[in-house]
Amino acid sequence: MGMFLPPDISERVGNFIAGGANFPIIGKEEIMGVFYLFGKNYGIRGQTEVLSATDLARRTIEQLAKNVRYFHNMANKLDSNSVREDYIKRVLQISIELQQNHLGQKPELSARIARDPTILTTCFAQHIAYYQRDYFFEFFQPFKKSDLPTKLSVILEGRMLLLGFNVKNRKAFPYENSLAPFIHWLDKVI
Repeated sequence: MGMFLPPDISERVGNFIAGGANFPIIGKEEIMGVFYLFGKNYGIRGQTEVLSATDLARRTIEQLAKNVRYFHNMANKLDSNSVREDYIKRVLQISIELQQNHLGQKPELSARIARDPTILTTCFAQHIAYYQRDYFFEFFQPFKKSDLPTKLSVILEGRMLLLGFNVKNRKAFPYENSLAPFIHWLDKVI
């Protein structure tokens, strides 16, 4: 899981946690994009794994919807202090995990925090609730090598992808399709 739009989200989250910014850290009109990749090590193989990944994607969307409703109904949880406190609690959990694995070096901690699925998923839900935005998800079946740029086939071949955005549907989406901004971002980071 990760957030790829806005492209500087990890810096924004880090700056917010450090007290250098207030909530919301994403503007009302900015597009947010999250992704979930399925088939981590060997891709998705067979119909059983496709069904399992599809079910996991469905449950992921349902959980996100619950989180959005929670934040929408608990507006007091969307002030800077409350949001920062929740993120700092997660940072402490990450720090303990890294220390237990003997990986507590500062650069590793900062990188881990910036890409933490819990923080990023929460950030996505909080901003949707705060701005009372609609959102949509699109789920992609396992990618075939022939459908991918060579550079990206190593990462995406055989994997399934769930993309989520903070707009009502594809018609309200400012890109030619939902896959384009993800592929553009991925091409830059690898």
